[in-house]
Amino acid sequence: MANQMTEMLKGTLEGIVLAALSVRPAYGYEITAQLREQGFTDLVEGTVYALLLRVEQRGLVDVEKVPSEKGPPRKVYSLNPAGRAQLEEFWKTWTFLAERIEQLRTTPTERTT
Repeated sequence: MANQMTEMLKGTLEGIVLAALSVRPAYGYEITAQLREQGFTDLVEGTVYALLLRVEQRGLVDVEKVPSEKGPPRKVYSLNPAGRAQLEEFWKTWTFLAERIEQLRTTPTERTT
C-alpha cells in the first residue's frame, strides 16, 4: 500500500501544498511538518522543497526571505492570485475524480437506484 500511496501522492502533492499555503504562508520545513502531522508520514522533505521550487518558477507563490535565528534566511512562501486559481482548479478536478471513483466503488445494484 505504501508504494501505491506514494504514486498517488505524486499526482496530488502540488494541490496539497497549495492548500496548506492557502491557510497561511509557510517555509518548506514547516509545510513538511504540517503535512506529516496530518498523516503524510512518509513525505520526504526534499520532495516538498523541489515542489516549492517548481511552483515558484511557475509563478504560483510569492517568496519572502525572512531572517532565521539559525543559519541563512528562510524562504517563506505565500499563495498569490495565480496560485489561488491553480488551487481552485485542483479542487474542481479533485471533486470530479473523487465523485467518479466513488461511483466505481459502489456495487452495480447501487448504481441503478
